[in-house]
Amino acid sequence: MTRAVLSIGSNIGDSLAHLQSAVDGLGDAVVAVSPVYSTAPWGGVEQQDFLNAVLLVDDPTAGSYDWLLRSRNLEEDADRVRDQRWGPRSLDVDVVDCEGIVSADPELTLPHPRAHLRAFVLIPWLDVEPGATLMVDQEVRAVAQVLANLDRSERDGVRVTDSVLIR
Repeated sequence: MTRAVLSIGSNIGDSLAHLQSAVDGLGDAVVAVSPVYSTAPWGGVEQQDFLNAVLLVDDPTAGSYDWLLRSRNLEEDADRVRDQRWGPRSLDVDVVDCEGIVSADPELTLPHPRAHLRAFVLIPWLDVEPGATLMVDQEVRAVAQVLANLDRSERDGVRVTDSVLIR
């Protein structure tokens, strides 16, 4: 296995620089970078808006747990603090999908268990992979259809910015 979809987000400090650090840290493994979006925080914790993007990555030597380890290393390099669920963070890197693998391992649940509920993941994912599919409720579904089924307010809360991440 080689290919993964990573969702990146930040709402502490220089959020754009934190997102760029993820792109830079993954180097040649980055195949595609979505536009940067501004989104309201998800999960009910009072905090400032996030910048979000999606990366398509590919490395013939990497498995799903390698992508998890790389994600955690990127977060650590950005001084990520995990003291509040869905709280503010300098950098959040989630493995959304990895070659369509389905895993219930609590260390790495695939696909990401809430990806199908998050327009801030689905919209930028479609920017870089218009034909993307995602396993939802044990059924492979088109990401475009999953997105269309979300509440309009969820979709409308994802706003493209003028910021650009350099690959």
